[in-house]
Amino acid sequence: MKVVVLCSGGMDSVTALHWARAHHAVTAVLSFDYGAKHNHREIPFAVEHARKIGAPQQTISLDFIGRLFASDLLKSGDAIPEGHYADENMKRTVVPFRNGIMLAAACGFAESAGAEGLVIAAHGGDHVIYPDCREDFMRAMGDAMRLGTYAGVQLLRPFIKLNKGEIAAEGLRLGVDYARTWSCYKGGVIHCGVCGTCVERREAFQLAGLADPTVYESTPPLPAGPKQGGENDEENEERQKH
Repeated sequence: MKVVVLCSGGMDSVTALHWARAHHAVTAVLSFDYGAKHNHREIPFAVEHARKIGAPQQTISLDFIGRLFASDLLKSGDAIPEGHYADENMKRTVVPFRNGIMLAAACGFAESAGAEGLVIAAHGGDHVIYPDCREDFMRAMGDAMRLGTYAGVQLLRPFIKLNKGEIAAEGLRLGVDYARTWSCYKGGVIHCGVCGTCVERREAFQLAGLADPTVYESTPPLPAGPKQGGENDEENEERQKH
């Protein structure tokens, strides 16, 4: 299948790009610059990996999001919160309906580019905080894309049931160089190590049993996440040790 891949330059989307190359014909790689504090750090990695697999890359500007939407992820917002990526305060980094907007634009681009599918790296770890990453939303958007295009563009979400550790393990199998990806929402010179996305990144390598190639400003013990159904005190204590 001919596919367009949404790639921000982060761990998940870069892995999805390499997954797509292994399973489909990648006709284009699509990134979005929407005024996030870290766009300037991650998009160059999307460009780099697109070049590595020999696919053309396009960056679409959604500057109205940075001007009109409320989110601490944006340059117009307040400071990026720190802590576990599933903590309540991480909701401050949600950009309202971001994936809906991006998928709508990407779907039109995909049909124009002659693609039959669109690949997104939404995964299980996103579900707690980001409503537009959950499978019920993705299913609805997939239906809209299929019904709203002559090509019946399909929305492919290969990682929707995986956690970030499982994605990292898949990336290792695919030969992804994670040193050439970006996660930190603060967008500094190096990863801060303490914002929600840095915590998630550090935890992912730990869960996958992989060496973390990332340079961090700080690597304090990983914070325990909020208790989920079935999680017990021993599991929380074990997480806090690392």
